Amino acid sequence: MGLTNMLEKIDQQWLKTFHCVYENNSFKKAAEFLSLPTSNVSRHVALLEEQLDTRLFDRTTRRIAATEAGEHLYMRTQPLLDKLNDALEEVTQHSRQIMGQLNVLMPDSPELAQAVVSFCAQHPSISLCCDTNISPKEDFVDGFDVILSFHRGRLEDNNWIAKEIKRWPSTVVASPKLLQNSSRPFQITDLKHLPCITSFTALNGTPWVFKNQSGEPITQRVPSTFKVNSGLLAKSGAIAGLGFAILPTEFCQGEIGIGELESIELEYPPEDLVLYAFYASRKHVAKKVPIFINHLQQYANSDKSSED
Repeated sequence: MGLTNMLEKIDQQWLKTFHCVYENNSFKKAAEFLSLPTSNVSRHVALLEEQLDTRLFDRTTRRIAATEAGEHLYMRTQPLLDKLNDALEEVTQHSRQIMGQLNVLMPDSPELAQAVVSFCAQHPSISLCCDTNISPKEDFVDGFDVILSFHRGRLEDNNWIAKEIKRWPSTVVASPKLLQNSSRPFQITDLKHLPCITSFTALNGTPWVFKNQSGEPITQRVPSTFKVNSGLLAKSGAIAGLGFAILPTEFCQGEIGIGELESIELEYPPEDLVLYAFYASRKHVAKKVPIFINHLQQYANSDKSSED
């Protein structure tokens, strides 16, 4: 009963102010941090001392120091305030994460589709609006909360925040048939004279991007008469002997294993293929956005996910 009465008498703001003064060893610094006049900070501490009937700080003209009672109050209440704040954050996060419309722009990929569907199944109050486009134009992206796209090498500067979802080490491949009919490349510059399969939208098509020993990207322009925006089409074209291709290694391991494709060793390996999630760099981002991105990261790196 006494505890209830005491809690009723004490304003939470007084405790917050007390903690701030204690941590800064200064009424002035606490006032700056809390964006309050110094007189308010002094009054909060004085009111708290009055209700507790004990002195919390010894004040001199040069400095302040917590009394034994002040030390005790801080040590006992700090973990409780942290827990209270965490609990309030959790409730707020939970209430926000399952509500509202989520506008997503992404490639039409079976694996991504499964990840998005599982997110919507877990959060039935989310209203999903999803558009599939491999390489959207800059003026097309404004209405979306999250944009998913594949990249190799450095990202161009823009106003979006990029979060890596998954990366795939890659390899240059060619069919035995193509290797019989054309010279075998040993350096990336050899590719200038050989037929290559490129993407005409995703990854900016050409040039191909490799990485040197220190991880710096190196580009190489390649000729192409077979331009596609699908990994499946690129692999099928490579198997048919239409050109050399860069593919995620795990995506073509089976074909390499049975001899339909051969991995080509050059002096530099290709850059990894990376799936990024982009979202606007606003100060306050709706909770559904980081929760959705976190779900994609967990899904992409779980046993459910494999590159299609």
